[in-house]
Amino acid sequence: MRDGLSPNGTTGTGSGSTGTALSTLFHSRQLSDFWRDKQPLEKLELLLERERDQLPLWVPVAFGSGIAIWFNLANPAWWLAFMSLCGSIGLLAIRFGNASRVGKLLVWFALLAAIGCGLIWFRSWSVAAPVLERPIVTLFNAEIERVEPVLARDMIRLTLGTGENAGLPPRVRINVPLERAQPDLQEGALIQLRARLMPPAMPALPGAYDFSERAWFQGLGATGQALGDIRILRPADPLFALSRYRQRLSGHVQSRMKGAAGAIGATLATGDRGAIDEADAEAMRRSGLAHLLSISGLHVTAVVGAIYLLVLKSLALSPPLALRFRLPIVAAGCAALAAVAYTLMTGAQVPTIRACVAALLVLVALMMGRSAITLRMVAAGALFVLIFWPESLVGPSFQLSFAAVTAIIALHEHPRIKALFMLREENWLRRIGRFIFSLFLTGLVVEIALMPIALYHFHKAGLYGALANIIAIPLTTFVIMPLEALALVLDSAGLGAPVWWACEKALSSLIALAHFVSSRPGAVTMLPTMPVIAFGLVLLAGLWICLWRERWRYLGLIPAIIGALLIIINRAPDIYITGDGRHVGIRNVQGELAMLRTSGGDFIRDMIRENAGVEGESQALEDWPNAECNSDSCLVTLHRDGRDWQILATRSSHYISALALSAACRRADIVISERWLPQSCQPRWLKADRDLLSRVGGMTIDLEQQKISTTLAWTGRHEWTRYQSGDADARKVDARKAAAKKSN
Repeated sequence: MRDGLSPNGTTGTGSGSTGTALSTLFHSRQLSDFWRDKQPLEKLELLLERERDQLPLWVPVAFGSGIAIWFNLANPAWWLAFMSLCGSIGLLAIRFGNASRVGKLLVWFALLAAIGCGLIWFRSWSVAAPVLERPIVTLFNAEIERVEPVLARDMIRLTLGTGENAGLPPRVRINVPLERAQPDLQEGALIQLRARLMPPAMPALPGAYDFSERAWFQGLGATGQALGDIRILRPADPLFALSRYRQRLSGHVQSRMKGAAGAIGATLATGDRGAIDEADAEAMRRSGLAHLLSISGLHVTAVVGAIYLLVLKSLALSPPLALRFRLPIVAAGCAALAAVAYTLMTGAQVPTIRACVAALLVLVALMMGRSAITLRMVAAGALFVLIFWPESLVGPSFQLSFAAVTAIIALHEHPRIKALFMLREENWLRRIGRFIFSLFLTGLVVEIALMPIALYHFHKAGLYGALANIIAIPLTTFVIMPLEALALVLDSAGLGAPVWWACEKALSSLIALAHFVSSRPGAVTMLPTMPVIAFGLVLLAGLWICLWRERWRYLGLIPAIIGALLIIINRAPDIYITGDGRHVGIRNVQGELAMLRTSGGDFIRDMIRENAGVEGESQALEDWPNAECNSDSCLVTLHRDGRDWQILATRSSHYISALALSAACRRADIVISERWLPQSCQPRWLKADRDLLSRVGGMTIDLEQQKISTTLAWTGRHEWTRYQSGDADARKVDARKAAAKKSN
């Protein structure tokens, strides 16, 4: 044929032999055709075609992957390399597989991952603000930007804008003792105070909480403590001091219900958690009920649902209104206003904003007559948060809230579960049993979904949360919050006392439940710091199982099992050293933890115990049989991997002669000190003094594997880290030499 096409569809000039020969040439689409003919790719294409409705759910996953890569690489060169790699993958997919769904999926995933990495990079640059270099005590003027009462610790917390004060960051956070707090300390007031300021704290141990990261994205350049009285230079405008109304409402609730019930009632009404006693807060955490104290999806949903039903049923009583107006739209609009008002009243924290956005999406779906509670709604809410607050991805609040909602919706969208829990004609006993079983199964799935996140961030997770939530969630949603709202309304007429009494009894029952569950044997599982790769595998497995619908979703069990095995076999380190070198924790073979200093405060001891995965109180190192301690140091012998390790740790600021110190160092394998140790101190394996710790931060040591993990290796050199580099050390040495010459 003269058109170059043979009858059988092969390329040619008219003869079969010529056509066959020409078909061996490399045409532009030949490579893609070759791969497309392969059986596995055909199956993958068919699977993706069946899952086409689920593909948009992976948009926030791809976007979040880029953000997670940015946090873990911690180097501009690596960020550029990753974005270039994403671009290369996208171009190759366009070149060889643009017509296939697999190719399009690769293009969009790579593009969104690169955008996510670039967005968090831009976000980190855009919020950059000066950070205090060293602790100072200073007198300065500032405007109050935020007021947070922390009544359980007898203080209030002020976020201040320092304006044009030279030598100070533009925003600082100050703790003010309650006896020095004044009613005029409100948002917008201009004050003068004297305070001790210090840089935001970096993580004390690998895997510990990093406040410096959070402070960076909040624009906080220093934290500190107010000293002396505070002078009001300009009072706040009462019309715009929202914190004043919030504090008044919180105080009113606590005046109507005493003790722990009043503190938790104020939390539900205003988001003010400062009055909750630490023992009650710990009981809520250990029992799996801590989510009730964070104003998020459960609370916003209760408010929105109550307002929606109340407005809808009230307006439906009027036939003219019911005939002339679309009442669901009116009710949805009122519920949306209530959601926004509740978000503002509770402080507009990021978790509450997330819940508010999700509630607004649900209401919009109801107005449009669409299905409201779907995974697409969750994906849209997650994408919204990641666009405006990309740093929230690595925080526990974002992960816990979206993991819980995703697990619940994925469970109830499963055909078998949907058929099991659907309403049907049956007697009331079976209906109640079905409802209780649905609550239990939902709570169990949520506990399974949240456990790895809780173990990764907090190193502990509750085991009885599913059972406790069967009672706690209905009690909070259908009893406590409606009673509290009704009591506040009746207080306008002075009739709220009986309702407040009932609400206090319900809250007391909730607190008693938390203490009962938390005190049961085995109520809490504690594990040492989890490897990042294990956490990533478990998250990938959860997403794979929840976001797909076909049978290949169960392939997610493979990374889940691998991640779980990595978590189980992860061995806790033997030695924990904080970044300042003052606090040292040592584990024995029985898993017990001993502390070099027992007077460092509960926070340090609890932080080391949590990272070590140890429940119960720690011991004093001098009480151990293999420890020899005096006022200046402790020498500990640990038997690991067939040998004895000698660990020498100093614990005083007293003068020690260089000769005695050098002799002690030579006898030890590891020397730990908060001091700068002289060059003559040469232990057999490691010298962890102030010089080394200032460059790498806190560290953990596994003696069996002879592995050292540092905070610097865990966090990387992000902009908010302040570890000294080798260049800085060299400059300090040169400065010391110059000063010595000048003094001579």
